[in-house]
Amino acid sequence: MPRTTRQSDEETPLLQKIERTPIPWFQFSIVLFLQLAEPLTSQVIYPFTPQLIRDIGITHGDETKVGYYVGLLQSLFFLTQALTVLHWARISDRIGRKPVILTGLFGLSMSMFCFGLSKTFWGLVMSRSLNGALNGNIGVIKSIMAEMTDSTNIAQAYAYMPLAWSTGGVLGPLIGGALSRPADQFPDVFGHSDFLKKYPYFLPCAVPAAFSALAWVVTFFFLKETVPTAVSMSRLFNFRKSKANLTLQNVASPQERTAAVQTDGITNANDIPDNEKPVPLRKLITPAVLISAGNYACLSLVDIAYRAIQPLYFSTPVELGGLGLPPSTIGNILSTFGLLNGIVQIFFFAKIHDRMGSKATFTTGVASFIPVLLAFPVMRYLVLENQGVTPLVWVFVGVQIVISVLMSFSYGAIFIYIQAASPNRASLGATNGICQLSVSICRAIGPAAANSLFSVSIEKGYLGGYMVYYALLGIAGMALMAASLLPRQVRL
Repeated sequence: MPRTTRQSDEETPLLQKIERTPIPWFQFSIVLFLQLAEPLTSQVIYPFTPQLIRDIGITHGDETKVGYYVGLLQSLFFLTQALTVLHWARISDRIGRKPVILTGLFGLSMSMFCFGLSKTFWGLVMSRSLNGALNGNIGVIKSIMAEMTDSTNIAQAYAYMPLAWSTGGVLGPLIGGALSRPADQFPDVFGHSDFLKKYPYFLPCAVPAAFSALAWVVTFFFLKETVPTAVSMSRLFNFRKSKANLTLQNVASPQERTAAVQTDGITNANDIPDNEKPVPLRKLITPAVLISAGNYACLSLVDIAYRAIQPLYFSTPVELGGLGLPPSTIGNILSTFGLLNGIVQIFFFAKIHDRMGSKATFTTGVASFIPVLLAFPVMRYLVLENQGVTPLVWVFVGVQIVISVLMSFSYGAIFIYIQAASPNRASLGATNGICQLSVSICRAIGPAAANSLFSVSIEKGYLGGYMVYYALLGIAGMALMAASLLPRQVRL
């Protein structure tokens, strides 16, 4: 069945009800389950990373340097991912999404075990680098979701996409905060374990590592391939004698759009029309792709900078203007955001997007960064003025969490722009790869730059210690300017 085409006016609400194509829920649920692995592994380290840096002694007791090393660890994943993500995305257009996802899940699992066993800063560096280099799943999974949907249900599908990230945002910080240093937190249960005393952060890392291993098994046995010309798993791993033609074991599509080119489970690449084959990389560099990639990058830069600053600010001692919170409390705060974000996205994103349109939804989410970032200097002023954390400070923490939920609306909207920018479905992986490359670069720069500015602002007292917040507000303004370049109309 050909891809459904629909043009909507982004300036006016949709006045007629659109009959949505049903989402293939079994395969779609598997994709959401697999997607949970990445936020779980990334979020679990946030509550305890500042304390981990202090414990390994690389700062030699200098509290103002903690931010430098925390930011470096947070950036390394995205730096190495930027070097490989386009490579993985383009490969997935040719050999299929499934082999690439399996490789990424293996990388997530092994690197998290290594992170929990690392006793030196360089060990942490190597494990985070391995995590990013082997993991190209984020762009590939978006391609699978686009291949499972059409213009009538893509907004509904992307409304569920934050569910995995929000669940990871809830469970990750909870696991990281509750299970770090278990021998100290639960002496009756883990106090006699010499292993956990020697490796106090292994347990919270082992949980997402084991989940990634489970996700690998689920992918191997149950996930169906969505690329018509993909190499079958049996041929890829030489489980049986190869055939002359490339084969496809499990082609999945809600509308059976590839049934016409399948015969007895065999798909011949020569039977696919030229306009449904992956296009060369140079033909993907179009204005639509560049504008979408630029906006996705700007959104990710300000978002990752905010996410990096937030737990660091919460853990900073009160005398320096922070809240001085322990990892368990930080984990609870971050988990509250994850839970609230997931609920709001599922029940409201599709309705808001259908009423406001992609551009207005995206711009609203980006604009919400401004009050969220302004909350930091306000809280810092209140803490220093009152020499402690007052109830009013906690009110601002709550307001910051509630408003930050709006920011996630921008992701669903920009994903729709990205899918619309792809020349055809066969090039979805490469298109997502290009966009993810720009995002990975920004996410590699964001945490290290933001946390370094945070440390410099405190250490040197630049602009009264508020310099980092002025810089973040400037980035948010840049993101709003980029949003104005998005077209009002989206063609899917």
